[in-house]
Amino acid sequence: MAKALLEVIALDATDARSAVDGGADRLELVSSMQFSGFNPSLEAFGSIRSAVNVPLRVMIRLRDGFLTGGSGAVSALATSVKQLREAGADEFVMGWLDANGAVDVAALETVLDALGGAPWTFHKAIDKAADRDAVYAAIRGLPGLDTVLTSGGPFPAAQGLETLAAEAAREAATPNGLKLLVGGGLKLADVPSLRAVGLTGFHIGTAARFSGDWNGPLDADLVRTWREALDAPLSDAAA
Repeated sequence: MAKALLEVIALDATDARSAVDGGADRLELVSSMQFSGFNPSLEAFGSIRSAVNVPLRVMIRLRDGFLTGGSGAVSALATSVKQLREAGADEFVMGWLDANGAVDVAALETVLDALGGAPWTFHKAIDKAADRDAVYAAIRGLPGLDTVLTSGGPFPAAQGLETLAAEAAREAATPNGLKLLVGGGLKLADVPSLRAVGLTGFHIGTAARFSGDWNGPLDADLVRTWREALDAPLSDAAA
């Protein structure tokens, strides 16, 4: 089985160093976690890029919720991508819904023009969508898209196990299928059961902080605990 991917949310260069020291494979860069994550500043991106040598997926989101906020807001999102691209960003995280809970394909296509084919993750908007299967149908094959970040629904990942397992199996068997990155209320104790059904990508935020919230520092030892759990033989992990 391929090595499991561990993606950790980082807010600044200190977070980034600690996450990588603990064994993170990739970082998601965000700001304003009281709103579940907005774009990082150009300055934050630059300092993190200088601090670590792992892939960085940069959040593209400028308002709370999963609606874009209209054509002007979409233009602002595209402009922010261009600025981040010019600063060296080459991987992204984004995704929007319309008022009916369907994928806002028009907004995505506008922003994708600015991405220029860079790899990206469709984030947890899927967990608020009206029809998950329709989301996959709408986004599969979009330029650069390779990953969906999800907990399996509007609940913690442990409750989404059956959905996650079914979607991962379907995507693995589908041409241009997408990789699932499990995140949202994810706990260390959930890892064995998720790995046992074939999930190989894991995304953590406050689980990497002893405070359990965004007020405390990211801790390399906590990240290392996750790394060890993901690297353990499945028989050991399930014990």
